[in-house]
Amino acid sequence: MSDKHAKGPRKVRRVIRLVTLGLAVAAVVKEIRTPADEREWHGVVVGFVPYDFRVPTVARVKERMWDPDSAHLVNPRVFGVGWTVNVGRMISGARRRIAA
Repeated sequence: MSDKHAKGPRKVRRVIRLVTLGLAVAAVVKEIRTPADEREWHGVVVGFVPYDFRVPTVARVKERMWDPDSAHLVNPRVFGVGWTVNVGRMISGARRRIAA
């Protein structure tokens, strides 16, 4: 593989990291600008990107990452900015397709 092709994926990863960092900063700024008694530390930034800076709980991890009965394959991250895959839903769907 040429050196030119190896740099492409690194640049994409760098851009993704920078965008994620920018979104996280925007979410923190949004929360800090909210009156202290109204801060929730979870919500949406730039209109559609979810964030959650609360301490993760086992229940939230299970709900977002391992819920085979959920209708959603992609859920908000347990901690941070963006989305995560509901692995339970993915495996459940794969099992149904294999059984069919």
